[in-house]
Amino acid sequence: MKVESRTDLAVELQEEYSEFEGIRMEKREKKENGIRETTIFIDTKEASEKMGKAVGTYITLESPHFLEEDESYFTEMSQYLHEVLDRLIQKEEKVLVVGLGNKEVTPDALGPLVVEHLFITRHLKKESLLQINCEKEVSAIVPGVMAQTGMETQEIIRGVVEQTKPDVVIAIDALAARNSNRLNKTIQISNTGIAPGSGVGNYRQALTKETIGVPVIAIGVPTVISVPAIVNDSMQRIFQILEQVNGNNVLDTFTEEEQLELAKEIVDKDFASMFVTPKNIDEAVRRISFTISEAINQYVDLS
Repeated sequence: MKVESRTDLAVELQEEYSEFEGIRMEKREKKENGIRETTIFIDTKEASEKMGKAVGTYITLESPHFLEEDESYFTEMSQYLHEVLDRLIQKEEKVLVVGLGNKEVTPDALGPLVVEHLFITRHLKKESLLQINCEKEVSAIVPGVMAQTGMETQEIIRGVVEQTKPDVVIAIDALAARNSNRLNKTIQISNTGIAPGSGVGNYRQALTKETIGVPVIAIGVPTVISVPAIVNDSMQRIFQILEQVNGNNVLDTFTEEEQLELAKEIVDKDFASMFVTPKNIDEAVRRISFTISEAINQYVDLS
């Protein structure tokens, strides 16, 4: 049986298809704080089908210091994320933030926790009660998951959009990664919408401009990784050590897909479909959710 790569990150998929026509990549790094930005442009339908990602722009922010308890660094990451959002949202004034996920499951609680920290202004502007400068009208919703509501998230959001008429939706969700080094240290922002649950194979109806009627900016952070992917990570490191010893890397003879297939063969079948998360996930999700909410809150001037 074929092993799925189980990654939501365009930057990881691009590593496989870097030479494919219609896929472009730009990199930049702020040396003063170590924040690395990688932008993947998927320009053609053929490239989209090859990578399994919609045509559009995928911006990845990475930093080895993301989870350090440094308030100044947290501020820098929030500011950087805010600047990225500005590039994608442009002049829209009415923003609906959607916190996807299940607050009762820590690795999936990112979206709901972001919403908890937001400055919600729609009702205040509507009643002319806002006494501070607010660049955009912000509203938010946590639609829950299908097991809780019996409804597709897309159905709920489409109804809210029809009633409140936002200019843009910002959807926030937890993702899956292929590389364990990216867990809780990476933020992906895209202008292509999102399919809730896709990273763990729990595909739900997508939230896109075509399905809900307004542009959808997706913000995601990888909080889980599949067991075969962890095994594959370990295999890579083992064979890198062997290569240093005898100058021959056996894994070079396998494609990425074949390596994942081999990893699954090594893993007991009862574990092959499992996903795991770091032991500090509670603190990590709390800190990251605050970083994202502060990036959005910068549309509200509290000074």
